[in-house]
This record gives sequence, structure tokens and C-alpha cells, in this order.
Amino acid sequence: MQTGLRVSEWTALTRADTQLGPSPSVHVLGKGRKERCTPLTKETASVLRAWLSEPADGPNQVLFPNRRGGRLSNDGAQYLLAQHVASASNSCPSLRSKRVSPHVLRHTAAMELLQAGVDPTVIALWLGHESVETTHIYLEADLAMKEQILAKTNPHEGCPTVYQPDDALLAFLKGL
Repeated sequence: MQTGLRVSEWTALTRADTQLGPSPSVHVLGKGRKERCTPLTKETASVLRAWLSEPADGPNQVLFPNRRGGRLSNDGAQYLLAQHVASASNSCPSLRSKRVSPHVLRHTAAMELLQAGVDPTVIALWLGHESVETTHIYLEADLAMKEQILAKTNPHEGCPTVYQPDDALLAFLKGL
């Protein structure tokens, strides 16, 4: 999910937690019972609108229910993700060699925010981190980002050589 929610946060969402008006978002009760509101992209909001147009499956109005209409377990979420990754790997074979987990999706959301120029303190709030230091774990620059930064640098115009001090410097140093 593009929200960067923890798997336990998005499996706990109810239909009432989603706001799909002019500023689509989900209301989350996160780790340490901290509440936050996470915005949704237009694409995610569109998919959720279609999802919510279907009748609720079960009495408790869980947004992403299991087969019996109850809350989807973390294992169930991982199982469903694995099924979708396997299906997607038919059209994107490189996925077969990747380990994709709900936590990887959270990390990816953080990296996309960073690459879009979002300040790390805002990303920390977005992810529900108490400390920006925790967020830095997610924000280690990936290879593509490093290559982009390298492309922005100017190459040194000189050629590499071994430093040879001039006679004046050598005389000064010998006089010490």
C-alpha cells in the first residue's frame, strides 16, 4: 500500500477509517496507540472507492477482511501479497528473484517520499515514527538514487598524479 502503513495498521483498518472525499486519507491507530491520518494517492483512492462499493463481508466492517469476514492476520496479508507477487512475476520476471514483504512495501513508500524531495522529518510523521533516527533506517540511499546524485556532480578536470612538493617547500621542511 502506498501509505507506508505497518501491516498490522492496514489489516486493522475499518471502512469508517477511510475518507475518500476531496482529500482522501485513512485514519490509523498505530504503534503505541498513536493516531495519525495518512493521505492517499488518487490511484489508491480510486481503487478503494471501487472496493468500498462492494457490500461489506462480515459484521465488523473490516476494510480488508479474511475469508470469514474477520480481520486479516499478518500471515494472511503476507500470503495474499505472495500470491500477487507470483502473479505479477509473469509479466515482470525480475520479481522472481526479489523478496517482497509488507515491510518492503513500507520501505518502498518511504524511499519514494525521499526521492520526491520530502523532508525526513515529514517522512517520520508519515510512517508514525517517534524519532527521525528510526526513519533513517528506511532512507538509506539505494543505488539508483546514488547514480542520480553522481550524475549531478562535475568531474575533476585534473589528472591523477603523485604529489611532488617544490624545492621551496622541501627546503622549508628540512629547516624545521
